[in-house]
Amino acid sequence: MNERSIFLKPKYTAFFFGCLLLSVFLGGCKKHAKINDAEVLHQNQLALNKVIIYDVFTPPVASRIYAYTSLASYEAMRFADPKYNSLITQLRGFGAPPEPEKGKTYDYTLAATEAFFTVARAVTFSKDTILKYETTVYDQFKDALDDSTYARSMDLGLKIGKLILKRASVDNYPQTRGKPKYLGNNGHAQWRPTPPDYFDGVEYCWGTMEPLAITSSTQFPLPHPAVYSTDKNSPYYKQCLETYELSKHMTTEQENIAFFWDDNPFAVMHDGHTSYALKKISPAGHWMNITRIACRLSSASAVKTAQAYALTSIALFDAFICGWQAKYEYSFIRPVTAIDEMIDPDWVPFLQTPPFPEYPAGHSDISAASAVMLTHEFGDNFPFLDTTEVKYIGAQRHFTSFYQAAQETAMSRFYGQIHFRSGTMAGALQGKEVGNFIFNKLKLYK
Repeated sequence: MNERSIFLKPKYTAFFFGCLLLSVFLGGCKKHAKINDAEVLHQNQLALNKVIIYDVFTPPVASRIYAYTSLASYEAMRFADPKYNSLITQLRGFGAPPEPEKGKTYDYTLAATEAFFTVARAVTFSKDTILKYETTVYDQFKDALDDSTYARSMDLGLKIGKLILKRASVDNYPQTRGKPKYLGNNGHAQWRPTPPDYFDGVEYCWGTMEPLAITSSTQFPLPHPAVYSTDKNSPYYKQCLETYELSKHMTTEQENIAFFWDDNPFAVMHDGHTSYALKKISPAGHWMNITRIACRLSSASAVKTAQAYALTSIALFDAFICGWQAKYEYSFIRPVTAIDEMIDPDWVPFLQTPPFPEYPAGHSDISAASAVMLTHEFGDNFPFLDTTEVKYIGAQRHFTSFYQAAQETAMSRFYGQIHFRSGTMAGALQGKEVGNFIFNKLKLYK
């Protein structure tokens, strides 16, 4: 096993350890124990992260899971603070949410948890794992609440979860399953499956998904990528040469940045005749984790926490739809293919190239959109230590703002040599437009 494989190999944590931590956060099993409401929501998200990683969902599909579960959680949790507006009434295709009965007592954290996992069970595969976790959570609430409050809270959460799932059933997701493989073509500057495993193009119909806040996947068009040319003075050749020259003079810091933001949820590693997959957090999961970090640093209330998760996930979902529409509209060639053809047939990029077209960079897109939402939620000058990758690659990085993190993400794709610089910049441009549109569209408070 090579040095890089050792560096990347994730460290798995036993599931029961997570449940033990949850018990501590909830305050133990004593009757009427004080429950940390915001921490329950964080632990719910962390439990979902583990399932998404284990089930190996593609990055766009992971964003869909985060969006619907987070919206369900928020729509229940918001009733704990009357100043918070419903989000789904301002989004596309949800309708009016159920309301608590006046004069009745509820535990809205419990309702948010039930809503969250009602959706999570329906949109993931590892339902037994979710149910085991849920049982641990609900037992704590049973000890802390009277039977009628517990039952009413669970019922409200269930109703909200079902409403969210009704919308999810008509977002065109089923129609994107079972499509013929997308293999691109061998035309000039056109994407085709890339080494080492030559997988077909992932989620090539994602641009047909029904977005949450934006009007359509083509709402934020991008300039056309560089036109193919063998002229050494052409933009096309220059971007190939720039990426190739970068690979020959990478600094340690550039390598660290590329590794940190790799977020390839299913990188296939090869060691001689042996192949194995590394399951890691997806790009969407990384930004949901940054949201958790921001909430904890700011001591956000449970309602503010639920809102932050919901806003970030809306931006992730809609940015993926826009980015993937452009990816398959242009079906632009990856550096590994272009450089092998024009400069060096034995060239290998620093990171493993993911199986979909180059332009624009999806991670740049969704990172910029997320940074917009988080900046509006927590401020522009918000320093934080991003510990997301500690459990996967043993690395952490400090940032002075969400925008700085997003900008570094964009450059990481260039440093990793899986994108041209133009693709990373185009993604960042589109993501910022998506994020600003969503924030300006939504009225968060009454």
